[in-house]
Amino acid sequence: MSAEGAFTWGSLATPVNHALESIHVDTHLGVDVLFTSLVLIVLALVAGAKFRSGTQIEPTGKLDLASVTETIVGGVYHFTEGLIGHKAKSLFALTGSLAFFILINNLLGLVPGFNPPTDQFNVTIVLGLIVFVITHVLGFQTHGFAYIKHFMGPAWWLAWLMFPIELISHLVRPLSLALRLFGNITGDHMVGAVFFGILPLVLPLPFLGLGLFVSFVQTFVFLLLTLVYFQMALAHDH
Repeated sequence: MSAEGAFTWGSLATPVNHALESIHVDTHLGVDVLFTSLVLIVLALVAGAKFRSGTQIEPTGKLDLASVTETIVGGVYHFTEGLIGHKAKSLFALTGSLAFFILINNLLGLVPGFNPPTDQFNVTIVLGLIVFVITHVLGFQTHGFAYIKHFMGPAWWLAWLMFPIELISHLVRPLSLALRLFGNITGDHMVGAVFFGILPLVLPLPFLGLGLFVSFVQTFVFLLLTLVYFQMALAHDH
């Protein structure tokens, strides 16, 4: 291989190599993930207390943790329902958990002393693989063995060409989800850390706002793509 060819390949492989290099045992990663899980559990227990009482809940118009949480969860649910219809009820435990887990992990990077677990490829690839497995479980559950037709294209005489293309496309999905989330959160966290090191009290403030924006956007993108994959697996129009 020529030096020019090696350079080209190295340039293309850089994002994947950087992701693979991040797969290591991080002693802080487990603590950060446990902290995120604890935050979500406490939030569910505190905010959901009145909904578990078994009594009729009347709107009070007050802005409290329960009402804010209800509004956010309801918004995520209606967004999910808009894309996958009646399946939203049975899948919301998964899609909602993914959305809030990713969001809290992303936001953790804005807290001094914490690293966002989503800037670790070994975390994001697991999330991507969960979506990948559930997508095809839904497909076979809904269509049976006829789900294979989703890989064959619109006409039978194109199946020989479409099947390998569709197969590669599906196999790349978890990697695409993982790299997108990993790359954006890593980049945002590194930029914030650099400016925090230069001038801790003033300079990082605009980048904290940018980090907040990126955290929500990347959560939305991951959830949106997850729901699109679910919708495609459930569709009957192939």
